[in-house]
Amino acid sequence: MLGDSRSWARAFVAATAAGVILGLVGPFGSFYNESLPVLVAYWVVALWLGTGLLGVTLRLALARANGWSLPRALGLVTVMSALSALPLAVVCRVVALALWPGPIARIGWSLWYGQTLLMSLCCALAYGVLGGYLRRAPVPPALVLDPGQPLKAPASGSFLDRLPPALGRDLIALQMEDHYVRAHTLVGSALVLTPLHQAIAELGAVPGLKVHRSWWVARAAVAGAVRDGRNLRLRLTTGLEAPVARANVAAVRAAGWLVGVD
Repeated sequence: MLGDSRSWARAFVAATAAGVILGLVGPFGSFYNESLPVLVAYWVVALWLGTGLLGVTLRLALARANGWSLPRALGLVTVMSALSALPLAVVCRVVALALWPGPIARIGWSLWYGQTLLMSLCCALAYGVLGGYLRRAPVPPALVLDPGQPLKAPASGSFLDRLPPALGRDLIALQMEDHYVRAHTLVGSALVLTPLHQAIAELGAVPGLKVHRSWWVARAAVAGAVRDGRNLRLRLTTGLEAPVARANVAAVRAAGWLVGVD
């Protein structure tokens, strides 16, 4: 729900870059402060604080809003951003007053909070749009299957109830993408905000294996296997290929999915 270490690392790298840019540009009149290194450091630290606070708040809000309509999800994100901006504005103002007491004292609290809220909403919008939280992934065109290899896996499990009806319930594979799971079916794919292990647990009796730390494959979807040097991949009935981690090769072979592959 709160994301993995890689997503947080990317967020803080982006915050650092944005902080440096803001320090050089000097928005909201901050360019009047004479020390450029201090100004850059201030904006970097402010963006770090915002990333930590907003990151937790937005992840919780968007997990709650999963499956909501866009206006409703935007409303929740706006409210949570406004609430998060309050402590962020207080901390940043205290730091700014310590660094530049004269200029900052002339800025009223309402204006200061408004500036903080504006930046928080911009960050929330970028986070939501770039992460794909506020829109459901489009369903790609239907895939062409070999009619001799129909998918026969039973369509059961609560996870399948979370998929758009247009995707059907013939699950091919689950692929982890950051803190999302991309569900592949016969007719396309869609993103669902959930950890991979939770999605697998919700599948219930649907037969399949976790073949990689970021992939689960339905048993009935396996058409064969291919080797590329030391790497193994499962070829699925739709033409999709899923990597097999070395630690999972024995289990995949025991399941009979690597016939003809040394």
